[in-house]
Amino acid sequence: MFTLHCTQKLLDRMGHPVGTPVPASTLLGNWYATALFWKPQMSLLVNERTLLPVVLSLAPSARLAQRFPGALKEILQALELPAEFIDTEIGGMNEVVYAKTSNRSVVGMMNEFAFLAEAFRDRGGLVDPLALSLKLAAVPCGPLSKGAGSPDRAVRELVSGRGVH
Repeated sequence: MFTLHCTQKLLDRMGHPVGTPVPASTLLGNWYATALFWKPQMSLLVNERTLLPVVLSLAPSARLAQRFPGALKEILQALELPAEFIDTEIGGMNEVVYAKTSNRSVVGMMNEFAFLAEAFRDRGGLVDPLALSLKLAAVPCGPLSKGAGSPDRAVRELVSGRGVH
């Protein structure tokens, strides 16, 4: 189980009722999400603990949370994380609670990733969601500067037991 903290524009689009955030049953924890109104429209999800970004198609928006674990699995595999961690993480994402955003730091990073993703797409020709996610995951992030530095390293440290910060 995990909470998907969504921006208001994404909540309006998805049409799901908003609930009370719950503690996650996964190591990565809860996620934040927003819509990227590009052509085609995409969604950007950012992990609350590690700031790991995941880009995937927005359509169909009502089923975003059900499609998300598959996209996350591809990214975790591309980061060459242990299969047992990936299976446990994805297996723990079978239930979701939708909530409004509450962590301003994560929302700020999500906005920064959205800006960078658009630049990578427009100037670098990067349109594949997996490639875009991995490029964003390697970006140094201020909230991670005293530790791992970037989301890809933060996830690796978390999985290896060294923490995030």
